[in-house]
Amino acid sequence: MRRAKDYIIFPLDFPDYENVVRYVEMLKDHVGVFKIGLELFISQGPGIVGSIKSICSNKIFLDLKLHDIPETVKRSINALSQYKPDFVTIHPELPKGFLKEIELFQTKILGVTVLTSIDKDMLELMGYSITDVAELVIKRARFAKEVGCHGVVCSGHEIKRIREELGEDLIVVVPGIRPKWAVSKDDQKRVVTPRDAIMSGADYIVVGRPIRNARDPKKAASKIVDEIYKAMSEKESL
Repeated sequence: MRRAKDYIIFPLDFPDYENVVRYVEMLKDHVGVFKIGLELFISQGPGIVGSIKSICSNKIFLDLKLHDIPETVKRSINALSQYKPDFVTIHPELPKGFLKEIELFQTKILGVTVLTSIDKDMLELMGYSITDVAELVIKRARFAKEVGCHGVVCSGHEIKRIREELGEDLIVVVPGIRPKWAVSKDDQKRVVTPRDAIMSGADYIVVGRPIRNARDPKKAASKIVDEIYKAMSEKESL
C-alpha cells in the first residue's frame, strides 16, 4: 500500500550541487520522488541522476519535456534510459503508437498536456482556436494515450474529466499544488490544494515552492503528508 509521502514529487530547482544534496538529505524521508528539471540537468549534467541515487532510494523524475521530431525524441529517450529514471516527460506531438517501438525498461513516459502557467487569455494570444483550457487538456491527454504515454501531466482542475474519459490506468501527475497555508502570487495560474488533487484522483502531486520557501522545509513537507493521509482516508471511506 502506498504511503502518503509517496504521492509527493519535490522539484530540485537548483543550479548548484550543494543545494541539491542539502535538500535531498533533508527531504528523502518526507517525499517520494525527486524531480530533475532543465535547469539542474543542464547545469550539472546527466550524472546528477546517479549522484541523487547514491544518497537515497527515492524515485527520480526527469522533467525534460522532450519536444522534437519523432526520431530525435526516440533517440533521446534511448539515451536517457541508461540512467534508469522512473519518469520522463515529453510533449506528445508524435505518431500514434510511437512509444510502443521503444524499449523503456522501468521508465514511465508522461505526456505534457497544457502547462499550468497557461490560461485562457494566453491561449488566445498564442492563436489557439480552442481557448477552453480544460477541453485542450482532454484532447492532448487523449492524444498522449494514443501515442503510448503511460500517463499525463495536468492541473488539478482536469483530473476528474481525464479519469472519466480516459480511465484509471493513466498515471496522473499534478503540478501547481498550493496548500491553503502557502497561497502566493506566482506564475502558476491553475492551482489546487493537495487534498483536492488526491480526492480527484491524482497519482502524484508536484510540490515545490510551498516546501522550498518554507522556514522549515521538513515541517512543511510533513504538513502536506498529513493532508494527503487525511484525503486518502476520506477517499477510502466514501
